[in-house]
Amino acid sequence: MSIAPPSEAQPASCQVRHRRRSAGLGLAVCLAALALAGCQSRGGPGDITGSIGRSQPAAPRTLADWQAERDSWGRRYEANQKDRNAAFYYARALRATDQHAQALAVLQSAVLIHQDDRELLGAYGRSLADNGRLREADDVLSRAHSPERPDWRILSAQGTVADQLGEHDRAQQLYQAALKLVPNEPTVMSNLGLSLALSRHLPEAERVLREAAAAPGADVRVRQNLVLVLGLQGRFGEAESFARQDQSPAEAAATIAYLKRSVTQRNSWDLLKGKDKAKGEQGARPPLAQDAGSAAGRGRS
Repeated sequence: MSIAPPSEAQPASCQVRHRRRSAGLGLAVCLAALALAGCQSRGGPGDITGSIGRSQPAAPRTLADWQAERDSWGRRYEANQKDRNAAFYYARALRATDQHAQALAVLQSAVLIHQDDRELLGAYGRSLADNGRLREADDVLSRAHSPERPDWRILSAQGTVADQLGEHDRAQQLYQAALKLVPNEPTVMSNLGLSLALSRHLPEAERVLREAAAAPGADVRVRQNLVLVLGLQGRFGEAESFARQDQSPAEAAATIAYLKRSVTQRNSWDLLKGKDKAKGEQGARPPLAQDAGSAAGRGRS
C-alpha cells in the first residue's frame, strides 16, 4: 500500500517493526499494518510473551536501542548458545529488528535445551507466527501455559494467530479469556476490537476500541485501530479527530484521505485484512493484532 505524501514520518511504534517495508511512509500505512491476521500483526503477533513471575529488563524504545540490544545479546549468545537469557533476549531483539528467520532459529534451539521453560515456549510460538507457520504456532502457544498458571499475554497471542487463520470466533473467546485475567487491558481490547471488525461487527468493534482507547495505558496503536474502524464505517470526520491526537493536522488529513480512497475504491474488508489489490502498491501486509508489550510499544514484555 502507499500513501501520499511519502515523506511523512512514521511513529516510533511502526519504525521498529516496519522500517524495511515502509520506511518513510505515514501513519496510514501503519493503520493497515497493525496487529490482526498477525503490529498484529507482518507475519506475527507482537513481541515475546511476558514472563510469569520473572523480572525482565525494560524493552528498548527506539530502533537504535534495539540494534544495540541485538548486538549485545548476540555476542553473549555466540559465546554460549546454551545461555537461556542470551537466547531469549537475543531473539527478542532479532524480532524487533525484523530478523524473523534468525529469531526462529535461536528459539528453536533454545526450547530443545530448556524444554520446561514456558516463557521460551511462548516466544517460540510467536516467532513461528512471525514466519507464517500459523498452525505450528497455534499448537506451541497452546502448550505455553496451563489452566492453573494462565498467562493472559499468551492467550492474546493465541487470539492473534486464530484471527490470522480466519477463526475469529475462537480468537474472540481467547481475548475474552485474557480479559478475565486483566480486565480493561487496552492491548487485548484492541485485539478484540479488530477481531470483531474482521467479523464484520463494526459497531461492536467501535465500542470495544473506544473503551480500549479510554483505558489507562492505551497508546497510539489503539487509537490507530479506532481510526481505521471509524473510516471503514465512512465516519471520516470522527476518524480525523482521533488521528490528530497522534499526528499533525496535515498528517491526519493525509491519513483520512488514504482511508477515503481505500474505502471507496476497493473492498473495505480487503483494507482491514491488508490485501494488496492495487497494482504497484508496496508494503501491504495484514493488520496486526497488538501484542502485550510489543517491541516498540510500552515495553511490558
